[in-house]
Amino acid sequence: MAADSVNPFNLSDSEDEAEQRAEDGVDAERSLSDGAPGLPSNNPFSPQADAEPPALLLSSTRTSPSVEGISVAAAAMPSGLAETRVSVDVIAAQLIRDQYILTALEFHTELLESGRELPRLRDYFSNPGNFERQSGTPPIFGLNPTVKHGGGGDRAGSISTLDSLDFARYSDDGNRESDERVAESDTRERNKNYKSNPEIQEPIRPLEKRALNFLVNEYLLKNEYKLSAITFSDENDDQDFELWDDVGLNIPKPPDLLQIYRNCGSALPSPRDTVDVSVGVEAGELTGNYIVQKPDLLQQMVEEFEYQISLLNEEKQSLADQIKKLQRCVLREDGVMALHSTLCGYLPLLFRRLQSLQLYSYSDLFSLSSSEIQSLRRTLDCRSLSSFRLVFIDRELSPAFQQALLSFCKMSADSRLGEEVSRMADNEESVMLMLGRCLPHIVPNVLLAKREELIPLILCTACLHPKPKERDQLLHILFNLIKRPDDEQRRMILTGCVAFARHVGPTRVEAELLPQCWEQINHKYSERRLLVAEACGALASYLPKEIRSSLVLSMLQQMLAEDKADMVREAVVKSLAIIMGYIDDPDKYSQGFELMLLSLGDPSERVVSAIHQVFIPAFAAWTTELGILQTTLIPSLLARIEKLLKQGEHGLDEHKLHMFLSALQSLIPPLFSVVLQNAPFTHRLTLQGDIPPIEVTRFPRPASPLQDVATVVGSREMLSGLLILYDYQLEHEGTTGWDSLLWVVNQLLPQLIEIVGGITVTSTTCVHEFSRFFWRLCRTFGKIFTNTKVKPQFQEILRLSEENVDALTGNAILTKATVPVYATGVLTCYNQDEDRKLLVGFLEDVMTTLSLSHAPLDSLKASFIELGANPVYHELLLTVLWYGVVHTSALVRCTAACMFELLVKGVNETLVAQRVVPALITLSSDPEMSVRISTIPAFGTIMEMVTHKELLERVKMQLASFLEDPQYQDQHSLHMEIIRTFGRVGPNTEPRFRDEFVLPHLHKLALDNNAQTTERKRIDIATQLFEAYSALSCCFISEEVMVNHFLPGLRCLRADMEQLSPEHEVILSSMIKEGETKVENRGIGQAEGSVSIAASLVGEDAKTKFLSKMGQLTTSGAMLANVFQRKK
Repeated sequence: MAADSVNPFNLSDSEDEAEQRAEDGVDAERSLSDGAPGLPSNNPFSPQADAEPPALLLSSTRTSPSVEGISVAAAAMPSGLAETRVSVDVIAAQLIRDQYILTALEFHTELLESGRELPRLRDYFSNPGNFERQSGTPPIFGLNPTVKHGGGGDRAGSISTLDSLDFARYSDDGNRESDERVAESDTRERNKNYKSNPEIQEPIRPLEKRALNFLVNEYLLKNEYKLSAITFSDENDDQDFELWDDVGLNIPKPPDLLQIYRNCGSALPSPRDTVDVSVGVEAGELTGNYIVQKPDLLQQMVEEFEYQISLLNEEKQSLADQIKKLQRCVLREDGVMALHSTLCGYLPLLFRRLQSLQLYSYSDLFSLSSSEIQSLRRTLDCRSLSSFRLVFIDRELSPAFQQALLSFCKMSADSRLGEEVSRMADNEESVMLMLGRCLPHIVPNVLLAKREELIPLILCTACLHPKPKERDQLLHILFNLIKRPDDEQRRMILTGCVAFARHVGPTRVEAELLPQCWEQINHKYSERRLLVAEACGALASYLPKEIRSSLVLSMLQQMLAEDKADMVREAVVKSLAIIMGYIDDPDKYSQGFELMLLSLGDPSERVVSAIHQVFIPAFAAWTTELGILQTTLIPSLLARIEKLLKQGEHGLDEHKLHMFLSALQSLIPPLFSVVLQNAPFTHRLTLQGDIPPIEVTRFPRPASPLQDVATVVGSREMLSGLLILYDYQLEHEGTTGWDSLLWVVNQLLPQLIEIVGGITVTSTTCVHEFSRFFWRLCRTFGKIFTNTKVKPQFQEILRLSEENVDALTGNAILTKATVPVYATGVLTCYNQDEDRKLLVGFLEDVMTTLSLSHAPLDSLKASFIELGANPVYHELLLTVLWYGVVHTSALVRCTAACMFELLVKGVNETLVAQRVVPALITLSSDPEMSVRISTIPAFGTIMEMVTHKELLERVKMQLASFLEDPQYQDQHSLHMEIIRTFGRVGPNTEPRFRDEFVLPHLHKLALDNNAQTTERKRIDIATQLFEAYSALSCCFISEEVMVNHFLPGLRCLRADMEQLSPEHEVILSSMIKEGETKVENRGIGQAEGSVSIAASLVGEDAKTKFLSKMGQLTTSGAMLANVFQRKK
């Protein structure tokens, strides 16, 4: 066995096998002693000699032998052996080999205390592989220990771990011999059981598996099984096969599998000469081959016994030295025991008194007189001094010499640290005092990345320290422990603060923790302020309620208003929500409402999201308890929305409207919970029996768990039971006496519908916000409520007839946002056939009514835009438009053509080809010219949005027919619409379509406009051409098209502008000159194609005039035409 390691692949024999081996060794030694005349008669391997020496071998757990017995044993030793000193390494090796693990461990401990650490024992006890074997595990590599199979309490024959030692077997109660007999019979029984079941084997253990994996991988690589080795390595990716140390065994790498196989599992020779103990086997169990090898076995046994003889001789010498030392101690035993009986009850101040007497050893105690002993007893009190121990110096030295000698020890008590080291704590209070003094010096020297490891120590000390000033200093260290704590570090600190608060109570939290938060409220690092904001919420439940609703609320309010970091304000909002969950002062409602409005107006989306997810549900729960959710909170938000609409006649603040409306939307779940919990059927609710689960789509997806109605009510089972009773009540029993629901029906819904009628229908944002609000309201309150309470109120207002539309005043309800909100917010809540039919019918009626009444189509367009954003409704909208295509009225057909332009932008190309283009071609051949003209914007949008070539060719042919067919030659409105469409879609359409179709036809239209005799028409066409050319000048135009169409068209337009608007003639001249310069330099292809020609004007004066005029222009042709009027 190597001196620095213990090989787990060569485990020692089991205890029972060692006993059997000892018996065989005695028989063999007797036979050998008969033929060896030189051996002494008192052979140590005789049964009498072998029985006791192990009990005398440094086993401190047993009683010391008597002096007489030791003397006799020493006298019986040969003089030569008595003088031989036993090597501690030899003793350690023998203890490990014979599996005296406890004795070896105690031997190792005593050597450590005396400063003589033995490498063999250190390596053995530091190797986990030596103690890993569990019950019923046969040793690997061919070893065959005795094993008992059975229950979970069975143990292996060889002692593998300290936990599995049978302490009763080594007790000193005198029953050891009988215990050994019982153990021997148990061992033989286990041998029989194990041999009768050779296939029973314990599962492989982790370290065994890793060691075998390493050897198998090494075998595969050495024998060129590279692919298998790679696969094997991939399947064991948690192990590094390059390093043996990764296995985890503190031993050298064993030989490879081939070497182990050739040795048939027997122990391989160690680096130095050792003697292995053979396994004891009964004669009847030996095979034929084993009997042939018996001479080798005998030779090995002889060598082993010779080695044991030398060990026992060394042991005897060691015992003889101990006997001499014990004999010297016995002479003074009486005096020491007498002094011990005198001082045993008076230890507390013994150390200080003995120092004053200058006593440093037991020898000095013998010099005390009886009067000094009595004086010593009188001066002692009852304080604890259990850690004091007299130094035993077995030398005849004077106290002065000993003191002078000890002065050479390098000890220091002059420094702070020296004082702390010399002043040992002996109770809880002194430990806390010591930690309070030392921690401020320890923290600055700990790495920042590891300082969170100090949090438990700091908190525990701050919690138990008796001095308030020291506690305050420790908590200050805690909050300043890490300069910029990350999320995990803040969580650790907050967890510690909560544990501290739970232990010390509200008073100390207020007095000790809150001041630390207040100090950090304006810290320069946002992470520290974030810690304060989170701490206020975490400690809310541990603070006195007066402090919670005053100081803490004020701190958070200040941080919400002043802190610039989004994440800090977000944490403040969440902590405020927690405060709202514990606050019980009704006077704080107004402050909470203002905090909600302040947070809703925050520019950060994180803060606004937190207010909806956490604060509003908590605030609503509090107002529900106060009974003011329906009477105060919701009416306050509605009043602000109405005020905002009145102030926004000349410009609505859409951000504030979104802010208030989103708050109302977050209040829908708590409002529905109030309706359920105050319903007349609550007393009939029973949770027994099978309650059907709630449909997944019953409620809108909540933004957070706090907005889940099931969470607000209490549980999903309770909510399911309430919903069943709720639907039954609405459908069969009505709402009589149901005040909370009647408030929703009679007050909330009418006021909301009135507000919707006052918003601007052209504001897409407002329409979308109100649509989403009504959608969530209807989905939350259910289909029965929507059909019986919501839809009737809208239908009563939206009486679809021509008389309800007043096109002159513009105040008709069908031209307001009520139409799109009802269509997209109420009629789309449910998607069954009857719901879709109702939606289609409503849109058809609105389209027909608005068209026949010559009313603005803004409300219908808003509905199409909102519904068109969802592909689910594309087929439905196409159905509505086809109804308009085949309508008998030309006005309705014109409206349908206009609606196609809105729908094309969101519909896929398949639907465009199959449904949209055929409908437009049908309308383009309509008998009414106005219907044909109405299709041009939709055709242009198709050219802009679609990439399918065949589809584009069909549209191109249709537009060409409008431009080239003689019947349209004098259609001024048609030409105006085509020029306007070309200017809108030209920059975004395909270059080929632009170069081959758009620019040539614009050139032709400009040329024809020069011959126009009607000045009004000429101005209109020139206005639209100028806008179109200005838009197309931003595009890259090839040299050929520039020369043949673009520049000639500009020259024609300039000819008109010379007479109509000389100021704009300068702009056109600059554009023409820039184009001609590029053509002359042949650099159009390489030039910056995306740079507008109009942006490069010659002369600062012309540029200034152009920009000032263009700033006054709008997309309206009428407004732009005024600019080109001749000066009078």
